[in-house]
Amino acid sequence: MYILLCSLCINGLYGTTGFYPKFLLDLLSPSHVISYNGCLAQAFVMYSFACSDVSMLSVMAYDRYLAICQPLRYHSIMNKHRLSLLVCFSWLTPFTMMAINVIPTTRLTLCGTKIQRLYCVNWVIVLLACLSNDTTAHSVVAYITIAVYVSHGLLVVWSYMYLVRTCQGSMENRRKFMQTCVPHLTCLLTFLSTITFDVMYMRFGSRNIPQSLQNFISIEFLVIPPVMNPLIYGFKLTKVRNKILHYLNVHRK
Repeated sequence: MYILLCSLCINGLYGTTGFYPKFLLDLLSPSHVISYNGCLAQAFVMYSFACSDVSMLSVMAYDRYLAICQPLRYHSIMNKHRLSLLVCFSWLTPFTMMAINVIPTTRLTLCGTKIQRLYCVNWVIVLLACLSNDTTAHSVVAYITIAVYVSHGLLVVWSYMYLVRTCQGSMENRRKFMQTCVPHLTCLLTFLSTITFDVMYMRFGSRNIPQSLQNFISIEFLVIPPVMNPLIYGFKLTKVRNKILHYLNVHRK
């Protein structure tokens, strides 16, 4: 579990490197310009980060299913070799899917140059393409990607159905569920709600809302989950929780 948490944290750092350096540079510069190749690279990083998060949270759901529903077989199933394969899966699958999405975009001829977001997104770049370009393949690949990650969500639902059924008959299992699964489920719901809202707005949202609100919608999945995850998982650890409570009690006095 802790190896998966470490992988989740590393992925968060990877995602922030795709956004914050360029964002800070834009704050210091009067002109907000990015090259076409730089824009494609940023689009790849941003959404490979998001998809990696979904994959890792799905693997963590499977890990919790094994730990609670099959505790005697947990160490034989989740051995080092299988854990390495799952971590590689949670990294390589999103990288491959995003490469399949981004590479065809490099062949498009653009007729627009203005992106109404704080960072580049592959679908927004496709919308800037000239009418002479055929973007049907881009739409098909995008919907296949969505289908793949909906299947990840179904894996999580399946895992938690078994977890809930298993935990009903045992006080010990209910305690394990509250200690490990509730934090994971909270992180998962926080991330999925923010990324789903962002994707739905990008595809179907109105452009008549204020620019400041558009900016918040576009960066919420970059801000809210990375802030919430350390708090949720950190507060679960006894030493961290006691330190925080002690700090709060001292300042309250």
